[in-house]
Amino acid sequence: MPLNKTFYFHGMKIIRLGFILMICLQAKAQQTPDYLLIGTYTNAGSYGMYVAAFNRTNGKLTTVDSVKASNPSFLTVAPNKKTVFVVNEDAANAIPKGAVSSYAFDRSTGHLLFLNQQKTMGNNPCYISIDRTGKWIFTGNYSSGNFTVLPVNTLTGKIDTATITIQHEGSSVNKERQSEPHVHATVLSKNNQWLLVPDLGTDKLMVYRFNKKKGTITAGAQPFVKTVPGSGPRHVSFSPSGKYLYLIQELTGMVGAYRFSPKKGTLKLVQQISSVPDSFNRFAGSADIHVSPDGKFLYASNRGESNSIATFSIHRSNGQLSKIAVDSVLGLTPRNFSIHPSGKYLLVANQNSNEVVVFERNITTGLLTDTGSRLKLSKPVCLQWVLP
Repeated sequence: MPLNKTFYFHGMKIIRLGFILMICLQAKAQQTPDYLLIGTYTNAGSYGMYVAAFNRTNGKLTTVDSVKASNPSFLTVAPNKKTVFVVNEDAANAIPKGAVSSYAFDRSTGHLLFLNQQKTMGNNPCYISIDRTGKWIFTGNYSSGNFTVLPVNTLTGKIDTATITIQHEGSSVNKERQSEPHVHATVLSKNNQWLLVPDLGTDKLMVYRFNKKKGTITAGAQPFVKTVPGSGPRHVSFSPSGKYLYLIQELTGMVGAYRFSPKKGTLKLVQQISSVPDSFNRFAGSADIHVSPDGKFLYASNRGESNSIATFSIHRSNGQLSKIAVDSVLGLTPRNFSIHPSGKYLLVANQNSNEVVVFERNITTGLLTDTGSRLKLSKPVCLQWVLP
């Protein structure tokens, strides 16, 4: 009997210690804030890339770190959340000057540490993404009309030299904006098998097969879909299921809804709908597009003279859209925006009014309301989250 009692006593101690450890770990996780990484253009006083702590309760942003960088206009975070990769949107007349930089990220402090830099083999890189293995990054070079694949050392976080550069060819009807190819994004499908590359200059949405083991890129069975001439494909966003894709077209303000086959990598257009009010007849200058985390709503931003964000509901049965609101972004030039992973907030980077604006998002209706929270920064143009 005493032996049983002693065993039971020690068992309770072990369970109690385990419980205390679990509570400590949970407390530590709660103390680690949500971080917002902010990329900027640095030609008007910005220092470079910024890190802000985000308060989920009131939507307040507080800057905790910054690193000097040249035009860090788009960035992405490694799957392990330990490394941040950012393009340096620079150009030279004859020699490609664009670069991609790697930074170690300390989630306990929010601090960034430069690791290394490589060339993107083109000018004005404007987009970067990383595959789900964390081994390959893709950069889109706007002015050169090409995109690049670069390997990542997953142990050190450093980037190796580019292994593949694919050059687009062609033009379209808008002679001022479409005299040559302009790659505007490099977005991977949800299953990590396809790379979608919208080209504003050629009015094509390119589809490439991606081999995650070898890091190779080949043309898909359906190499591309054509958009309406003069539309200017810019960014895409997948539904959570990966079965629908939404394309924002910069020059016309139209959103294309496509049915996507994750197995075959094929696209079928199911709808075209405007992201600006029907009465709006000026330049839309559309920029960014995102599906809400629950897959029920789609948002698209418009620059030009609109300075608005459109809200659409998504029909689950066919992926089609219904426009339910077009709201002011309460600033100028919403080049990029981001939905908090909880779905509760939507933050807009207003480039030319020099601030990040925080909206609260009604998860039931999809509608946005101003929280009053602002973060003043020169030329903010990209927002990415790092959560505990």
